[in-house]
Amino acid sequence: MKVGRFQVMAVLQAARARELGFSETRAKSWGLNRAIFYAAAKRGFKHVTQRPGREHFGKKTGAKMGEAFLGNEMGYTARKGNRTYFAIGGELQTEADFKRQIESRFGRAFLRAWNESLTIVSQYPKYVLSSQNRFFSEVYRPRRDELASKWTEMSK
Repeated sequence: MKVGRFQVMAVLQAARARELGFSETRAKSWGLNRAIFYAAAKRGFKHVTQRPGREHFGKKTGAKMGEAFLGNEMGYTARKGNRTYFAIGGELQTEADFKRQIESRFGRAFLRAWNESLTIVSQYPKYVLSSQNRFFSEVYRPRRDELASKWTEMSK
């Protein structure tokens, strides 16, 4: 399968979160959450007829919404069992979602791509990783197409 920009964003964002201290499970939830957020933002949130707020999410899932920050970027969170996940559009981003939407695109090559992403983000100072704009413009954007191509080849 082809690894696209969506998967590159999710993996790099997860690696960023891991580097900044999130557990691997929470980091992958963050990565998928941010990939979904940026994909929706790119489309101009066109398919969103109403934005479900905290009240809607709580009614839908029975979960209490919270907020968590990664540097200067905020995401909504909710608990499922004994874990806290990030949520967008009334949906939690769980490890199963990350495996289905991200890892599955890599086949057996995911671990190599994950380790490469951890190496990439470890080369940047914390102030770059803590900034939403700097991370996007200095880490993700310059290498998104190169990584998509490289990781697609690795996954074959």
